[in-house]
Amino acid sequence: QVQLVESGGGLVQAGGSLRLSCAASGSISSINSMGWFRQAPGKERELVAVISSGGSTNYGSSVKGRFTISRDNAGNTVYLQMDSLKPEDTAVHYCYAFIREKNYWGKGTQVTVSS
Repeated sequence: QVQLVESGGGLVQAGGSLRLSCAASGSISSINSMGWFRQAPGKERELVAVISSGGSTNYGSSVKGRFTISRDNAGNTVYLQMDSLKPEDTAVHYCYAFIREKNYWGKGTQVTVSS
């Protein structure tokens, strides 16, 4: 079993910053990649950012230049630094991990950006 526990969501004004964390535990040997997706009401889930075990990163077009994904040395915790937040960033943000050819998801953390 794999558990992903997110933290760091909340309410912030436009232009502000938040930092999300996601800690993986359980059977987590050979994590291929970890990252974040988000889903706003009435919209499909979309990529925010992903980081591979080799350290390469990929960002959704709407967050490039504003968000930064990183991970700890053990590779079990991933962080998302979100700067210059906009009201359109409001969504439930889900932690994601790809481990031994399986997808795993956290329960999600709400990010709300007020105008």
